[in-house]
Amino acid sequence: MKIRTLVHALKLLGISAALAAGLGGAAKAQTPGTVKSNHGAWSIICDTPAGANSEQCALMQNVIAEDRPEVGLSVAILKTADRKARILRVLAPLGVLLPNGLGLNVDGKDIGRAYFVRCFSDGCYAEVVLEDELLKTLRAGSTATFIVFQSPEEGIGIPVDLTGLAEGYDALP
Repeated sequence: MKIRTLVHALKLLGISAALAAGLGGAAKAQTPGTVKSNHGAWSIICDTPAGANSEQCALMQNVIAEDRPEVGLSVAILKTADRKARILRVLAPLGVLLPNGLGLNVDGKDIGRAYFVRCFSDGCYAEVVLEDELLKTLRAGSTATFIVFQSPEEGIGIPVDLTGLAEGYDALP
């Protein structure tokens, strides 16, 4: 796994701010996240965040726009530590137009938009509670297209392969 991908994976799992700052000296001493299993286009990556009593895992996929290699996304599905909620979290690159949010289509059907909640040095996060209906749509779909905007008129669609999502979600601790 590339360092940049690992940093994204760990940040999505909620690893410390030291790691978020870019693998500084203190962060290198932390145990890196590990890929527990692969499910089609998705991987389950686990780590124990600083201060946590147990391991946290996320179902993840990293993708890059076919026609825009500088635009990539990290998509993660995780369960909260109390196991009471599911989260869909997407990391988009810096430079996206924040007010337009992140669009989502599944198999050509418009699902809606999620809004960006915070930005760090490596990108901006959109996050939504993964309700039953959306999870059902993603599990049954073959391709999701996440849309980021660089201007109000210019959306960049980034396809995400949903192969293995259902199996991976079922295996997510």
